[in-house]
Amino acid sequence: MTILAIVGPTASGKSGFAVEIALRLACQGRPAEIVNADSMAVYRGMDIGTAKPTPAERAAVPHHLIDIMEITETAAVAEFRDRARAAITDIESRGVLPIIVGGSALYLHAILDELDFPKTDPAVRAKWQAKLDQLGAETLWDELNARNPAAAAGILPGNGRRIVRALEAIELTGGFTSRLPEPVYALPGVVQLGVLIPREVGDERIAARVDRMWLAGLVDEVRRLEALGLRRGVTASRALGYAQVLAYLDGTLTEAQAKERTEIATRQFSRKQLAWFRRDRRIEWAEPERFVTTALGLL
Repeated sequence: MTILAIVGPTASGKSGFAVEIALRLACQGRPAEIVNADSMAVYRGMDIGTAKPTPAERAAVPHHLIDIMEITETAAVAEFRDRARAAITDIESRGVLPIIVGGSALYLHAILDELDFPKTDPAVRAKWQAKLDQLGAETLWDELNARNPAAAAGILPGNGRRIVRALEAIELTGGFTSRLPEPVYALPGVVQLGVLIPREVGDERIAARVDRMWLAGLVDEVRRLEALGLRRGVTASRALGYAQVLAYLDGTLTEAQAKERTEIATRQFSRKQLAWFRRDRRIEWAEPERFVTTALGLL
């Protein structure tokens, strides 16, 4: 049984392609279902800013691992991997093709490849998170560097989340490596296909997406989620668009600035995504106009 993984930077059209491929396969008598691998689409209520598949798309093709967590919960990659693999096993047991879709490279890597995760402990993590909130990322990075220079060398001083994770792992296990091993598939029959678009086209699509998000009511969505505890969500509150709108609601940014910074941050994230995916030589790439045809040919 083949597993199709559709990858690529944000706003490249991955979700739409996945639905189109699944519908084309259904017409051939080969049913397919989609497994989400986007780290923010797991949260209930975060609909506009995460560009989730539309209700019509989700009605046309079954989707898994969307709206499975509350915004106050913290997403854990290892837990997500286990749930995704369980969904894939279930899909395959029914003779259906799994299509994995997402731009969260670490989540995709965890689902598809052999990857061990260090131990975790909520109390230890909370302790280091409190220090991060008190001291700031750069000061906490200095502490990491003093404890484990090799681990610190692979983490940017401003990446507070990874610094906390490293310090937690060091306290629990005595060590931490910031480098991922060479990827080796843990699942059989994986085919990865990436959406290849020029950078300028991607930037235009991102700008258009941010415009649509604002017109669709992202600010009101964030206001509603704030009342439900969004600020307590360590992961959800930092999502692109949501973090910037929260800053606007705090009065530290104007609405125009929040929108502009959302677009800038999304462009930066898109470049990081593409750089990550480009390192994986197992991925085949296809331009949008021939993406569906290429995918069907690989299946």
